[in-house]
Amino acid sequence: MIKIPVHASRDYDVVMNPGILQHSGFYIKESLGLKDDPLTGKLEGKKICIVTDATVNQLYAQPDQTLFLSLRAAGFEVYKFVFQGGEETKSMETIEQILDFLTSKNFTRTDLLLAFGGGIVGDVTGFAAATYLRGVEFIQVPTTLLACVDSSVGGKTGVNLRAGKNLAGAFWQPSLVLFDPNVLETLSYDLKLDGIAEAIKAGMIADKLILEAIQKKRTIDDPEFLTTLAAMAVEVKRQVVEEDERDHGSRQLLNFGHTIAHGIEKCSNYRISHGHAVAIGMKIVAIASDRLGWTIEKCSEDLIEILERFGFPLECPFSAWELADVALSDKKRRGDNITLVIPVTMGKCRLKTIPVSKLEQFIAYGVK
Repeated sequence: MIKIPVHASRDYDVVMNPGILQHSGFYIKESLGLKDDPLTGKLEGKKICIVTDATVNQLYAQPDQTLFLSLRAAGFEVYKFVFQGGEETKSMETIEQILDFLTSKNFTRTDLLLAFGGGIVGDVTGFAAATYLRGVEFIQVPTTLLACVDSSVGGKTGVNLRAGKNLAGAFWQPSLVLFDPNVLETLSYDLKLDGIAEAIKAGMIADKLILEAIQKKRTIDDPEFLTTLAAMAVEVKRQVVEEDERDHGSRQLLNFGHTIAHGIEKCSNYRISHGHAVAIGMKIVAIASDRLGWTIEKCSEDLIEILERFGFPLECPFSAWELADVALSDKKRRGDNITLVIPVTMGKCRLKTIPVSKLEQFIAYGVK
C-alpha cells in the first residue's frame, strides 16, 4: 500500500493499493472519523452519492459490484447519479442536474459525494460538492491514470464554458483519494497515454527521476510500474499544492504545456484528448524555449524522444494563430500578459510572463 498525505486547506490521504475498492467503505469511514451508533452497531443516516459516467457505471458501479457493496457494508445509504460523460457534458447544466438530484434525495451538509471515474467526473463532482449547500465533503476514486496523477489531487474543480476549458470552478479539496490500479486493466492504450503525459509533465517540472523511470520502460502494461509512476507524480503535485494551494505562484508550474493544450482541445472540438494535447503542448513549448535561448540546457530533443518512445502523435493540426486566439481566454492570462511554464533543464521549469501580443510568435517558434 502507498499512502501520501496532503496538507492543504483540508488534510487528506491519497491511498493506492490493488483491490482497495473492496475496502473503500472502511477507508472512508476511518478517514472521516465516522462511528457506528453504539446502540445499533450501524452507521445511521449517512448518505453518500456516487457520481459517475455511463462507461464507468457499466463497468464498476452496479449495485452488485465491489464499490456499492463495500459502501453498503460500511453502513452508508448509497445513491447514484450517472451522466453521459465527455467534455460536452462537463458543463453548468450537468452541475445543475447533480444539485437537483441531491435536493430530491434530501442530502444535507453531513452527507457525502463520491467521484467515481476519470478527470471529468472528478472535476464535475468536486464543483458540485463545493457549491451544494455552500460545501459538502467528497471523495475521489479515480478510474484512469490521468485522473489519479492529476485531477484527483489538489482541489481544482470546474466545468467548461463556451469560451474555453475550466473557466468556471472552485478550489475544493477532497477528504480522501482512493486509487485501485486494478481498474487500469480496462483502459485502452491511448487512455493510459493520457496519464503518462501528465506523469512526464510532473517529471519535467520537478523530478528528473520520473523521466529516468519512464525512459527505462518500453511498455505501459505493467500495473506495478504505473502505480509507482502515479505515486511519484502525485508526490510532485503534493509538494506544489502545499506550497501554493490557490495557484498564485509555484502551482502554475503544473500548467507546463497546458495553455497550448487547452487550445488544441478546444480547436479539435475535444476530439484530441487532454493528455495527448498536453504532450503536443509540452513539445511546442520546449522547442520554442530552446530556439529562443530561454533554457539552460536544450530540452526539446530529450523530451520528444521520451514522448515518441510511447507513440504519442506529436504533430499539431492547428496554426499558431488559432492556438493563440483560444489562449486569450485562458485562466493564466492577467490583463495584457500571460504566464507560460518554460523548461530550464530536464526536471526543472520556471514561470515566464510575456505580453499576449507575443504569444502567437512564441507558439510559431515551436510549431515546425
